[in-house]
Amino acid sequence: MTEFKAGDQVLEIDEDGFIQNPDEWNDVVAGALGKTEGVDDLTEDHWKVVNFLREYYVEFGVAPMIRKLCKSTGFKLSEIYDLFPSGPAKGACKIAGLPKPTGCV
Repeated sequence: MTEFKAGDQVLEIDEDGFIQNPDEWNDVVAGALGKTEGVDDLTEDHWKVVNFLREYYVEFGVAPMIRKLCKSTGFKLSEIYDLFPSGPAKGACKIAGLPKPTGCV
């Protein structure tokens, strides 16, 4: 494991940069993780995706399938990739503080 600094927090991340304790996530962590994924500023659209991912994860314990993400947020897959260039699994889930998805997000 590696340490990652976000504001005054130090978090453990895995080899792909996903935080290991989702309970340590907050807005500052999201912003810092965003910068590692080429997202310098989180807009309202970014937050719509991030908040949906977090809420879904809290309720079901897994990240949603990409189809569910698009349907629930109203974004097309291409728009998700515009917001999160490294994709919904690597970029969006990482910024949302979720564990690394094992399936198709």
